[in-house]
Amino acid sequence: MLRLGIVGLPNVGKSTLFNALTSSKAAAAENYPFCTVEPNVGVVEVPDPRLDRLFELVRPKKKVPAVVEFVDIAGLVRGASAGDKAAQLELVVLERVLSELDAGRGAREAGETDDAVRFLRQLGLLTAKPILYAANVNEDDLAAGGGAWIGRLRAAVQSHHEEAEIVPFSAKFEAELAELSGGERAEYLASAGVREPGLDRLIHAGYHLLGLQTFFTVGENEVRAWTMARGGTAFDAAGEIHSDLQRGFIRAETVAYDEFVRVGSYKSAREQGLVRSEGRDYVVQDGDILLFRFNI
Repeated sequence: MLRLGIVGLPNVGKSTLFNALTSSKAAAAENYPFCTVEPNVGVVEVPDPRLDRLFELVRPKKKVPAVVEFVDIAGLVRGASAGDKAAQLELVVLERVLSELDAGRGAREAGETDDAVRFLRQLGLLTAKPILYAANVNEDDLAAGGGAWIGRLRAAVQSHHEEAEIVPFSAKFEAELAELSGGERAEYLASAGVREPGLDRLIHAGYHLLGLQTFFTVGENEVRAWTMARGGTAFDAAGEIHSDLQRGFIRAETVAYDEFVRVGSYKSAREQGLVRSEGRDYVVQDGDILLFRFNI
């Protein structure tokens, strides 16, 4: 599951953004510092028209989308910077992190080697994580792609060597959009000159930033979207569903999304030779439909 934490300076619209994204009123959104004292968590569905199309074709009992968890973060988590300082390599990296932070830079600047990068990710330091900027702009700047400030933000991202994506966003616009549905929602999006809601753009950018992709399982009872790392294998995908599937993995019967939609069913796909039998080392492609054979 993709997890995104919302952090930022006081009064920049963090909680308003959280409420708009999750259509929740749980997070306090008053305009004064530190009103959010506990992390608020909201779970939303990943928008994917491919899942809707599979549901239309197969007509199972239910449809289960992938989900994204948004966390409205009040501050740093206690103990986030703890590591095994007895290890000499880790101590060197920690000292370098401290130096970078003292200089006003991020912990990511200390990741000079692959080992250092892996260690930094284990620490959970905010400034060592990939960053997805939800750049809160007004509606006029939103229609123009973000305005002049977006260029300055991109320059800052490059100068600090950040692993980042930038999504122009209007918390006010999204809060108003969340109150609408159907045709009114589409008209309001068009009036702002944007093709899709900020939530959708944030999720897509998050998937890209973290190297994630979607695969599907299709059956009589349900069609379901699953999230996994790009470049992962059929064996990895089985583990995303259940450890038993991974432990007893035999093979994965695989068909590409476009081919499945074109013929309309597993039966037709098999008859036309479109279903492939793949082993545990098969690299799953975005949109693959997988049926696992296993024995435990």
